[in-house]
Amino acid sequence: METTLNSTPFSYCAGCGHSVIHRILAEALDELGIREKTIGVFPVGCSVAGPNYFNVDSIVPAHGRAPAVATGVKRMQPDKIVFVYQGDGDLASIGLAETIHTANRGENITVIFINNATFGMTGGQAAPTTLPEQKTTTSPEGRNPEVEGYPLPVCEMLSVLRNPIYIARVAITSPKEILKAKAAIKKALRYQMESRGYSLVEVLSPCPTNWHLSPQNSRDWTEKEMAKYFPLGVFRDGPARKKPCKKN
Repeated sequence: METTLNSTPFSYCAGCGHSVIHRILAEALDELGIREKTIGVFPVGCSVAGPNYFNVDSIVPAHGRAPAVATGVKRMQPDKIVFVYQGDGDLASIGLAETIHTANRGENITVIFINNATFGMTGGQAAPTTLPEQKTTTSPEGRNPEVEGYPLPVCEMLSVLRNPIYIARVAITSPKEILKAKAAIKKALRYQMESRGYSLVEVLSPCPTNWHLSPQNSRDWTEKEMAKYFPLGVFRDGPARKKPCKKN
């Protein structure tokens, strides 16, 4: 039987989190039996290589426009399972408006959000999720919160909206956390199958090349430093309680 993940060798850097996340996403699709009805949306960034590895129909939209494209696909073909696979530069920078409004409308799609605190594909520039004092090619002295602000907490921001059904942050820093990440992705996909609305799973993921760390040290940095600013957990599981409007 054909599986979601094909036999093409990954081209990602050693220690990159995309390889692990691809595998657990593909396993979730296989276990749910939805590969043949799934459409993946892979925008600009390291994620643009996704169609090379997944045996699903795929679309590569313009930078930041993945949620808008996914919305159009899902509305035209509501029987399909549509997932978006975005990095932090794409989702939280150029695509932030699309992200917020797609979540606010409660579109019935699943977003896999890869947070590695940098623009990985284009050389390691500072991203909205770059940590304070983290050095990048565009913040060589380290991110200064007084000038560039603090890391953007996407899960916390989206969880205050009424329409998202499931918002979670996971990591791939150990076998235990990888299993939790897979369970979260599987739940998000299942909620879409049940037509329950918008889901987003943020995955803290290492980028050894642009962090200038070894794969092992990158894993440790993800666990010890990133998780301080991006705590793991479920921020929404079920609809928000709707408050009645006050009468004049």
